[in-house]
Amino acid sequence: MQKSLNTRSFIIGCLISLPVAAYLFYLTYSLGMKDAFLKLNGDGGYAADQFFRFFTYFGDAILWIPMLAYIIWKKRKLYLALATGSFTIVTILVQVCKYFIVPDEPRPTTFITDGSLIHLVKGVDVHSISSFPSGHTATAFTFFLMLCLMTKKSWWLPVGFVTACLVGYSRIYLAQHFPLDVAAGIIVGIIGVSLSIPFQQWIDKRNLKVSEKVKA
Repeated sequence: MQKSLNTRSFIIGCLISLPVAAYLFYLTYSLGMKDAFLKLNGDGGYAADQFFRFFTYFGDAILWIPMLAYIIWKKRKLYLALATGSFTIVTILVQVCKYFIVPDEPRPTTFITDGSLIHLVKGVDVHSISSFPSGHTATAFTFFLMLCLMTKKSWWLPVGFVTACLVGYSRIYLAQHFPLDVAAGIIVGIIGVSLSIPFQQWIDKRNLKVSEKVKA
């Protein structure tokens, strides 16, 4: 049985994600890398520290494992092409940027010489290089947009969007990335899922033809 993609929800998801990326790009352009980061890397207190320290894990690449397992088990492989395509493209884009296009790009604690200006969260291991783009943000927005395509439930748009945005902001709050890195992560997520849609649609059409031949 063919399962159509919810492209309307996906388009809305992209349209509300792009302004966030655009704002972060603009902030970086207008203020510069350092000041754009410091503007958003404020001390929100103990509760905020602990919240973002935990919430950032929603963008961890390890979540791909349960996601793929869920798709295979619950969705009966209907969206496996979309998931594997998105995972592959996003991973390649992030790794190529980090280690080939802009290798050893300094992170905030390396770039900003006056460490007293940076808010750090106790217990968080802050990285020093490979800043661009934010892999956690790319993963979070990939999940958000994939599930926009996979589910018909309207509640996912606001919930998924807010979740992805909080993951992106957590990378700045925890001093792991610049706003520019987060903006790029959003774009990577959009590109990865967008390029996977034709592959999923091709699989759907092929399965439909097979099903029709069996019925005939």
